[in-house]
Amino acid sequence: MTRMTMLLAGAAALFVTTAARAEPVTLEVWTVSPPDYHQTMAAEFEKANPDIKINVKVVQFPDVVNDLARAVATGGAPDVTYVDNPDIALLVSKGLLTDLTPMVAASSIVKPADIYPGPLSAATYEDKLYAVPRGANTIALYYNADMFKAKGLDPEKPPTTWDEFHKAAKALNDPANNVYGLAFSAVGTEEGTFQFLPWLQMAGGDYDKLDTPGGIKALEFWQTLLDEKLASPDTLVRGQYDSTATFNAGNAAMVISGPWELPRMSKEAKFDWRVAMLPLPEPGAPRASALGEGDNVVLAASEHPAEAFRFVEYMYSQMPRVWNEFGYLPASKVSVSDPQYAAAFKTFDESMKFARNRGPSPEWSKISKAIYTAVQSALTHQSDAATALKTAQATIDGLPGR
Repeated sequence: MTRMTMLLAGAAALFVTTAARAEPVTLEVWTVSPPDYHQTMAAEFEKANPDIKINVKVVQFPDVVNDLARAVATGGAPDVTYVDNPDIALLVSKGLLTDLTPMVAASSIVKPADIYPGPLSAATYEDKLYAVPRGANTIALYYNADMFKAKGLDPEKPPTTWDEFHKAAKALNDPANNVYGLAFSAVGTEEGTFQFLPWLQMAGGDYDKLDTPGGIKALEFWQTLLDEKLASPDTLVRGQYDSTATFNAGNAAMVISGPWELPRMSKEAKFDWRVAMLPLPEPGAPRASALGEGDNVVLAASEHPAEAFRFVEYMYSQMPRVWNEFGYLPASKVSVSDPQYAAAFKTFDESMKFARNRGPSPEWSKISKAIYTAVQSALTHQSDAATALKTAQATIDGLPGR
């Protein structure tokens, strides 16, 4: 080979290598319905980062964990996906997620100190950070201010304790006009656990400390609300969406629900509705609220973890937008400009400070089932509250690695 031939061959090789490196990295991203958030973020990120292309795929929310496990086994896992916050521990225990701790430590955007305690706990397992929240939600007390006035209650002073809440529900209860004092969900699913946990936690219990005096008090309080017909018997079988529909229709004076209902409520509820923090067992008791929504994670199988984290970082940087554009509460301490439903936002944002993670535990689905089964057992009087919670506690104590 002549020297010129060698130079030309070398130049050709360099050109091929440079061209190969110039090919954009493609990230596979999974999301759940509605997909607007990830699709919007992907389009914006691609425009600012022409070296990265993003394919967004929609998967069904209940199937995310199982679909991820299958995809990893067959080599088709995404680089980034949305995960419901209580599922983080399970996925970490199976080795499916990338430890983001070193990337976050080097980041000028994602600052754990700015993330609220609940979302930060959900993203953390065994002192390592495996996820970055995309947003959050929680629950509070919606109430019909017009009904408050009609029954001689001051809508400027919503109930702040369980005793005041009970008295208000009794005063607002109007069977003759098909109006219950309140609506909530005690359905035998994750939604039932989601609604019960704050009451349990405010009384001094927790997901792994059920059979405590406070836990018994919380479940007996729920029993009282149903036994006195202050809430519909349908409370046992309907989810949060249908419970809120009862409130919107004027058939319940109060409802326990979250900010995801605001667009629907603003259209359907033909009365003055307001939002207050969940009432406490007694003055000075610790506050608690449920933590919903989820996180963005990078799969351990990703061949492009650095680029994947850049996308996760970008999404986190857009946290000030999530309330107005996507209906999520900010999961971190950011300023929201001109929030929609400003009064409701103020209450939910305050509540987020006290929202607690479900878990963390790789056995969360079994723990949750034990909790909602106990709630159903007590509310239907198949057992008393103490026995129901003792049985659930024994189930949870017997789970490996909880």
